[in-house]
Amino acid sequence: MTIYLDVVLVENLCMNYIILFATGYLLKRKMNHIRLILSALLGGIYSILAYMEILEIYSHFTLKIILSIFMVSIAYHANNIKQLAKELVFFYFTSFVFGGCAFALLYFIKPQEILMLNGSYVGTYPLKVAVLGGIVGFTITVIAFHFVKAKLTRKDMYCTICIFFGEQQITTKALLDTGNMLKDPITRMPVIVVEKDILQNILPDIILNHLNQIIGGDVPKEVYEDENLEYITKFRVIPFSSLGKTNGMLLGFKANKVIIEQEEFSKTIENIIVGIYEHKLSKKEQYSALIGLDLLEGSEENEFIANVSR
Repeated sequence: MTIYLDVVLVENLCMNYIILFATGYLLKRKMNHIRLILSALLGGIYSILAYMEILEIYSHFTLKIILSIFMVSIAYHANNIKQLAKELVFFYFTSFVFGGCAFALLYFIKPQEILMLNGSYVGTYPLKVAVLGGIVGFTITVIAFHFVKAKLTRKDMYCTICIFFGEQQITTKALLDTGNMLKDPITRMPVIVVEKDILQNILPDIILNHLNQIIGGDVPKEVYEDENLEYITKFRVIPFSSLGKTNGMLLGFKANKVIIEQEEFSKTIENIIVGIYEHKLSKKEQYSALIGLDLLEGSEENEFIANVSR
């Protein structure tokens, strides 16, 4: 079998470029095609040297790792070690998927013309077959990555919360909202936002039906009746900013505790404010509350508040 070095170089250049492009695409990196070509060329030159057995070191495992680091560094110009490590992991992941897809395609088309020399697959198969294998690998990788990412995102973005207030409690579904950083301006307690309708079982209708009047100070006299006094003392007015509303006010109350549950994870927070939202949070009614990610992860500030309150 006659092997042409220029063909080996071009094949590896094309495959390396597709792999580097797919890696950058998955990582959402801003790519410079010249840097990608230089990085792919470096990998192609390595393949030539390994094939020709110029030096035994060219087939050494350590050198292959070093080569990968150089290729990733040239292609994406990482700002720090952590970013470089992430890019390297995605590069290997993509390479393994592409390698499997390309080799499988080559095997089914022309298995008798594939030869492994010094760790590299070479042969007389057309260049378009190798490139086609890379394109198939790219398509499969991108589709699989987005499918898995979407599944994980939907799975992790919701949780169940149980709100305890007085002798009553309610359970509802909440969205983990990275933009929810609300805190009570006085106690610095975290705030979760819950739809008004969900709270009907734990708050009197006279309060839920006059939220704006209570916030504005125009409180109906019925609110001050004896059976409602226990609620009035626990109310807070919370300022907030959102898209289209820069100086909003939200009426909230201090709950006894809130339990956050997500699959095998469970966390109880005893010092928390529940903000009452008058409208629907989800058009499709997928959730009826918003909680911040800091509540799920915990924070030293919350622990400090809890200790002071005790």
